[in-house]
Amino acid sequence: VLSFIIFICYIASQAAAFMMAPLLEFLLALFLFFAYASKLNEKFKGLYWPLSDFLRCVTAAIIFFAISIAAVSKYSDGASKAAGVFGFIATIVFAIDFYITFNDLVTFLKQGSSDPPEGQKSEDEDSDSDSD
Repeated sequence: VLSFIIFICYIASQAAAFMMAPLLEFLLALFLFFAYASKLNEKFKGLYWPLSDFLRCVTAAIIFFAISIAAVSKYSDGASKAAGVFGFIATIVFAIDFYITFNDLVTFLKQGSSDPPEGQKSEDEDSDSDSD
């Protein structure tokens, strides 16, 4: 929602060149929301969903911070200033989100690395020695 508000502010401002970043972020967040809501993450196991969400949050925080600085410092109209302020708020929200997502990603990766792959046996299972 915040990305969509920033998109609307950039459309109404003189800094319309920055409108593509919040639009893409909004569409990507909408896709991931749809994917989680329709349980596509359970159907497509080959894609690391927490990693894609983490990368989305990190890049969004960096991009929103950069374009917010440019919008606030370079343009003087009210819509650009509002988009910049909302961009700084979005940067904080995405930073919190990537911190939370990072914790989920670490848990997800620990679960994946602790389970031995199917089809591989440990050395104890392969040994047929009765020398004990």
